[in-house]
Amino acid sequence: MFFPLSKILGFFAIPSNLVISIGLLGLLLLPTRFARAGRALAFASLIVLAILGLSPVGNALMIPLEDRFPRWDATRGAPDGIIVLGGALSPDVSAARDEVALNEAAERLTVAAELARRYPAARIVFSGGSGALIYDEGTEAPFALRLLEDLGIPRARILLEDRSRNTVENAIFSKALIQPKPGERWLLVTSAHHLPRAIGVFRKMGFAVEAYPVDWRTRGAADALRPFATLGDGLRRSDTAVREWVGLAVYWLTGRSSALFPSPTPEGR
Repeated sequence: MFFPLSKILGFFAIPSNLVISIGLLGLLLLPTRFARAGRALAFASLIVLAILGLSPVGNALMIPLEDRFPRWDATRGAPDGIIVLGGALSPDVSAARDEVALNEAAERLTVAAELARRYPAARIVFSGGSGALIYDEGTEAPFALRLLEDLGIPRARILLEDRSRNTVENAIFSKALIQPKPGERWLLVTSAHHLPRAIGVFRKMGFAVEAYPVDWRTRGAADALRPFATLGDGLRRSDTAVREWVGLAVYWLTGRSSALFPSPTPEGR
């Protein structure tokens, strides 16, 4: 029940979806006795879309997420394993074109391959099924395996978890598959903006992982006042950032995360 509800509510947690829905409602009200309210809603939605798409608000929301966890410290020694979260490729396009179709989060997989070569004794786990509610795009796992093998990682080193539909299930199914032993060190490779939520969920599940951020979307504080050249770019950034902030709040309120905004130190949750 939680998964379908989360997807339905998640649609409206994306700012561009919510704002355009309000604008459409305003247009529908124009021929009615609520025309005045309709005009106000339509006008407000247009203004908010412009702010979200052209102003620096998307960057300002993204930067705290991306800066929450620092780069992984390689001086601590080799990890026992590497967990890579899905979201780096489009399985439906990959299947249709018979090629691995990567998206803007491609570094999740390319960096994982680099780490696998650097630490030849580390096990590699890819965690990613299908998170679609209506249109089933298929699972990412077989295409992730294909890419990792193409990049020189032996099949025997790779474990696939292809049932997870969201970050909570990433943690549940990965832990069940790996069965980590006390003292083992596992890296969690995912987009920098997604790490606070992912780390909080893994900690809540009792799986201590080390954050390995990739796929930065901003330069850091230098982008806090940097506007966007196109409406689409700004809306995409705002949508991504707000979805993560909403996800952090919902996961914490429903007891699925160790903290509202997990910190780099486990003691700080």
